Amino acid sequence: MTLNSPDGPVVDPVPAEARSYQGQRAGVVSRTVAAGIDVAVVVAVLAATYAGWFAVLFLLNPTSFSPPAANPFVSLLAAAAVLFLYLTAFWAGTGQTYGGHVMGLRVVNFRGRRPRLAGAALRAAFCVVFPIGLFWCAVSRENRSVQDIVLRTSVIYDWHPHRSPPP
Repeated sequence: MTLNSPDGPVVDPVPAEARSYQGQRAGVVSRTVAAGIDVAVVVAVLAATYAGWFAVLFLLNPTSFSPPAANPFVSLLAAAAVLFLYLTAFWAGTGQTYGGHVMGLRVVNFRGRRPRLAGAALRAAFCVVFPIGLFWCAVSRENRSVQDIVLRTSVIYDWHPHRSPPP
């Protein structure tokens, strides 16, 4: 579809079938796929960090190098910390993580804007500590997770890149 703008005609990148969902709350399948992509990003970051640590240890002492054993508790704690920082940064910055971008999802606060840093951090902590809360949107009439209900946020379909106005 071609839209008219002051600069001339613009092609709408959103398929006609998806336009009716723009701004609607996302369901459990879209959210689960986006969360899976985000977990894959965090695992890739952790693997790259671990490989970098191996490389540094090898370069420091190549003759007696042996890979350090990973402590499962420390690894889980590191994964939780990286996931928290990842979610907080992207939700506060654009309202979209990479998984959200791929699936066309955006986190918004009760005013329909991206969450501020404190709100994004609180939502990220809630998601890291209680990830099963995501699945409440499968039974919720409003497609809201436990995190959305408690923190007054929503995850909506939003394919259009836009900048939030300054506060």
